[in-house]
Amino acid sequence: MAEEWSEWLPELGCPVDSNSDDSIEVEVFPDRPDLLSHETIARASRSFLSTSEVGVDLPVSQGEIKLSVSSDLKDVRPIVMGAVVRGVDTGANAEEKEDFIQTLMDHQEKLHMTLGRRRKFASIGVHDLSTLKPPFRVTTVPSDFSFMPLACSEEMTIERILKEHPKGAEYSHLMDGMERFPVIIDSEDMVLSFPPIINGSHTTVHEETKDFFIDVTGWDFRSCESCLLLVCLSMSERGGVVESIEISDSNEEFARIPNGDARKHRVPESLIRKILGLELDSEELSRSIAKMGGRLEGSQTVTDGPNERGRWADCVVGEIEHIISMPRWRSDIMHPVDVVEDIAIGHGFENLPEVLSSTHLDAIPLDSSNLDRRFGESMRSCGLQEVQSLTLSNEGDQFEIMRWPQEEGLALISNPITSDHTILRQYILPSLLKLLAANRHHELPQRVYELGTVVRDYNNSQRGAWTCAEVGSGFTASKGIAQALLRDLGAEDGSVEFSPTEPGHGPWITGRGSHIIVKGKIIGEFGEIAPEVSIGFGIKSPIQAGEIDLEAIGSVIADPVS
Repeated sequence: MAEEWSEWLPELGCPVDSNSDDSIEVEVFPDRPDLLSHETIARASRSFLSTSEVGVDLPVSQGEIKLSVSSDLKDVRPIVMGAVVRGVDTGANAEEKEDFIQTLMDHQEKLHMTLGRRRKFASIGVHDLSTLKPPFRVTTVPSDFSFMPLACSEEMTIERILKEHPKGAEYSHLMDGMERFPVIIDSEDMVLSFPPIINGSHTTVHEETKDFFIDVTGWDFRSCESCLLLVCLSMSERGGVVESIEISDSNEEFARIPNGDARKHRVPESLIRKILGLELDSEELSRSIAKMGGRLEGSQTVTDGPNERGRWADCVVGEIEHIISMPRWRSDIMHPVDVVEDIAIGHGFENLPEVLSSTHLDAIPLDSSNLDRRFGESMRSCGLQEVQSLTLSNEGDQFEIMRWPQEEGLALISNPITSDHTILRQYILPSLLKLLAANRHHELPQRVYELGTVVRDYNNSQRGAWTCAEVGSGFTASKGIAQALLRDLGAEDGSVEFSPTEPGHGPWITGRGSHIIVKGKIIGEFGEIAPEVSIGFGIKSPIQAGEIDLEAIGSVIADPVS
């Protein structure tokens, strides 16, 4: 059986790492979070192998449990969802029940890491319903509020949990800047959960648990809904009956969660033909999409929409479109092209025609792309080789050794793996000097440049830098590269000025560093690197270098291409 699985699982998008008579190990790509549990991958397998009709909807019956959400949550954790699943078959013996609990926890953490973006977008709580007294309410509490968290034998305050509890310390950054914190409480004021950190101890799932309450909170609706549906789906596969709950807010607006109905997608027949090169009849299309868990609802002539094609996925009046239902938990299906990809997988890539694309597309480059391209061409014409370094750096390299000021909004790494990578860089030149240091045992000259991203005031921007380790060059050579660059970027001679840098400002030898000024705006600087700066990076050879702000250049120099 393992050999059979290893043959078709890659077609489903799950490369097989290993298999034996007892187990099979597969890799699930990030675009298929619906395959992260034993139960959901088994469901997808039945669908792909056409062994049974799995359906595109998750059956949800109307339950009686209610959950009220305080208005305080809108600035703390605004999205709150929940569901009940009753009668789950957790196993026939203690070992099977223990395996179920472990796989449930594994599934929960995998969803936290993927869809939940490490619990920022969404976090999940799974509780033993028999220990709870509904109705429930979600509110906020101060940091001195206390309850007994999971796996603890005493009550702890919120503040203490965030500092001392392992999960609290790991995810405390999600609570930064908050004065009040979210909790879910039952009718007897017992805490179910402190999302996204930890559950209350009394709701712990154990071997006898059959009925479950699931809460999902977060900041992204699509992620929260998918997480809730996938946990419910895995329990439904074990015979559980999913019940909706009634959620109300402070304005007495009510909603029933979850919604298990499939989403309908309009897919133009021309889109399938253009991408796959196929003419599929209704039977072939229905069979292909059914293997991927979807359902062809029907095909029709488009009567509403544009009269002319703008984008490939537009349903143009007069053309044929297919109405295809896909499960709501398939969060990766966001566009008709995603449905076409599933059709291709279901049809089989090996069955696609071996033809060259008949579509010719002319892209229009962005203005920033023109600027980037001309910067690179200018650097290469000066005999420099392009390199790419890490965006990660540290304060010592960026500011202390380089003698450059720290700009606004320094982006710190919360949990750095190494002391060399503690921040997102604000300058590129230190990265190039580190590169020269790593290659100091190679012969000179070494002439490199980089066009890359820096982060200032928590925003990405583009900068370019060059550096040359060579004997016999200095400030004059550096100025020559700067002048050639400005000429190639389209700066007019009368708009360019050079102004000496202040002593001790930047990595330059005093009197051998210069600002580049275009139309009165400083857009960069260049010069000869001071020996003490070079030695700080472990380099002993003479170095000339420069760095410019490409976005500043783009604002003062008109693009000659346009």
